[in-house]
Parts: sequence; C-alpha cells; structure tokens
Amino acid sequence: MPSLQTSTVSVPRADSKETMDSFFVRPEGTDPLPGVVVIHEIFGLNDNIRDIATRFAEQGYAALAIDLFSNRNRAICMMQIIHGMLIRPLKNAILADLQSTFAFLQKQPAVDAKRIGVVGFCMGGGYALQLAVTEKGMKAASAFYGAVPKPLEAFAESCPIIGSYPAKDFSAQGARDLDAALEKNNIPHNIKFYEDTMHSFFNHPRTPIEEAAAKDAWRRMLSFFAMHLN
Repeated sequence: MPSLQTSTVSVPRADSKETMDSFFVRPEGTDPLPGVVVIHEIFGLNDNIRDIATRFAEQGYAALAIDLFSNRNRAICMMQIIHGMLIRPLKNAILADLQSTFAFLQKQPAVDAKRIGVVGFCMGGGYALQLAVTEKGMKAASAFYGAVPKPLEAFAESCPIIGSYPAKDFSAQGARDLDAALEKNNIPHNIKFYEDTMHSFFNHPRTPIEEAAAKDAWRRMLSFFAMHLN
C-alpha cells in the first residue's frame, strides 16, 4: 500500500470569482501520475466520495474529488443542476465548473496532463458523461447510474466510456441507448447492467448481491482506466 498525500485544494470556478474547496489525494512520489476527477452524488462531497478518491490513489492515481456545492448556496446549485441536466445538458454552469476542474488537475505537478479520466455517481455520473463529450482532453469516463445527456449524436466524438447501471433503474433505458450509440460510432465502451440491484448500489450497497456488483464494477472500471490512461 503506497503512502498517500491528502490536501484540501481550492479549485477555481469557471467564472474565476469563486472557488470550490475540494479533496485531493495522490501517492507520494515525483513521477507524473494519471489523474481522475471524482464527481459526487446529489449529497455533495462526503466521506463516501473521499473514500472512493482514496481508493483510486491507492491504485496509483492522483484523484481530485470536487465539491460542486462548496462556498455557494445549495439552492442555487440545485437550480443550476436541474437546468444543466434537463435544459442545456452540454453547455451549462456546472459543466463549465467541471471543465475548470479538469484544467486545474491538468496543471498539478504530480499529474500527467495527457492521462486524465473522470468518474461520477448518479448526478455526477450524468456530468461525467457530459465531460466525456465536451472535454476533448478526457481519456476515459466512468458513469454509475448517471442520466445520459442528449443528443445521443454528440457521443460520436466521445472519449471511451464505461458504465455501471442497475438493470431496472430509471437510468437504465438511457444507458441502453448510450450503449447503442457508442457501438454505432465505434467508441470503446463497456456498459453493464446489474440484475437485482438498486440505484446507488456502488456507493451504498444494501445486500450481498449489491456488494458483489460493487466489487465487479470497481474491478471493471480499474481495468478500463488502466487500458485507456496507462
């Protein structure tokens, strides 16, 4: 197990007037590391998301768990999220802040700017998919039960995507449509649907089946990232 360095970092928002106090963790050492942006659920940056970032660092990544709600009124953030998911899914304020987050991670001395991926959960999964389409420097994206942004035609220029979805979740049909779009456009992808699981099975497993699904999804994601980031 490598020794880890953790810190709270102030990530500039897209408008440069405010910052997002976020969690940064990486293995000790000087070699440029692959990086990953970790995007939280609607609950914000909590211990669960910090733990996921730490697990990435233990695997040799520099992980930046962004706090999209930091230093800002939660109600305003929620309005921006709803607008960004439903009205302007590929051009919105939250996505702009995440693009600023990506640029911030690229500039970190310990990070290889050409080897960065993103992972998101529920709300964050939807924004991970938005970044997959709009951030041309992104090398891989992982979405856990995230809403798929429209139009699907935009995924013709997506980075490689891995997705993990409950088979009967509200997000599953969108993920099936995404799977077909990625296949049509020859984008490397790995979309899997887990039977007998519910929403948030990775973040909050409730049954032995969900625990097994979470372990499998983590293994698949690490393998996919290793292929496209290393």
